[in-house]
Amino acid sequence: MLAYDYPLLSVFMSLLWFFLFVLWFWLLITILADIFRSHDLGGFSKTIWVLFVIFLPFLGVFVYLIARGHKMHEHATADVAASDAAFKQYVRDSAGTTSTADQLAKLADLRDRGVLTPEEFEAQKAKILA
Repeated sequence: MLAYDYPLLSVFMSLLWFFLFVLWFWLLITILADIFRSHDLGGFSKTIWVLFVIFLPFLGVFVYLIARGHKMHEHATADVAASDAAFKQYVRDSAGTTSTADQLAKLADLRDRGVLTPEEFEAQKAKILA
């Protein structure tokens, strides 16, 4: 009632309710995604959780967060680790790492063409082999 006496407070309350509504749907979608990506739940358990969350949304979400909140964290951590590993593998594959033998062959070619002196060649060879 106080919000209608002060129009600015009414706008603030409307924004607050809107953001809580958006937060609620974000939480609901996150929980549904977690239910479907859980490998430790069987099909029947997933069905029960989905029905519980859809037909009793407030109670279902709160019970899910209490019962399986730690699993949500584990699933998110595993997804981030898998994504990081895939990215690192992609970078390694894209960079085209060379073997020690390839590096030594390039050094020998530079030495043979006269770009490197024998002393520079030995110094670079020692760095590569170290």
